[in-house]
Amino acid sequence: MTLPELYQQFITGIQQTGVIEFIAVFAGIGSVWFSRKENILVYPVGLVNTLFYIYLSIKGNLLGEASVNLYYTIMSIYGWILWSKKDKQNQEVLLHITFSTRKEWIQQILFFLLFYGAIFASLSWAKQAFAPEAIPWADAFASATAYTGMWLMAKKKVESWLWWMATNIASVPLYFIKGYVFTSVQFVLLLVLAVAGWAEWRKRGGISNVEV
Repeated sequence: MTLPELYQQFITGIQQTGVIEFIAVFAGIGSVWFSRKENILVYPVGLVNTLFYIYLSIKGNLLGEASVNLYYTIMSIYGWILWSKKDKQNQEVLLHITFSTRKEWIQQILFFLLFYGAIFASLSWAKQAFAPEAIPWADAFASATAYTGMWLMAKKKVESWLWWMATNIASVPLYFIKGYVFTSVQFVLLLVLAVAGWAEWRKRGGISNVEV
């Protein structure tokens, strides 16, 4: 595809973007902004994004992404509960930003590999059975990294942003190919926010507690 053709596809995609996608995109950007600031509004705003994208992902045969957004919805409620917990005596928030230990890194990688394998196998079957537009390896990667990032975000782990970066990089071309151009642009912005969030959470996390 030439640059003019790419540009024309971008313009056409923006013109064809529906109201639901616009709302979902802005809610997604807002959610990441709040998470960067360690603001609990990340979760209610994020729920608007995830619920709308469940619908859009199913409509576009992005079955892995649909599962991700269902998972996001569940984990948003879980994270909302964790972030809301306060000490009964001084009313201070109990959960703080921390770095992952070596053991936790191993757990993260195993978590990612488990979900990647399961999603890839499921989408490979779906592609043969009823969803020829599915892209198993790309969709599984974007989904599994997002699963891992959301889990770590709920626990306020600095490394969650690294997984989000991987998700955003994979999702830009994935959604563009599927025709969700405005969503693809969203992931470019989310990548920038993820880098900023990683830098900010590294400062807030203090001295790394990585085991040697």
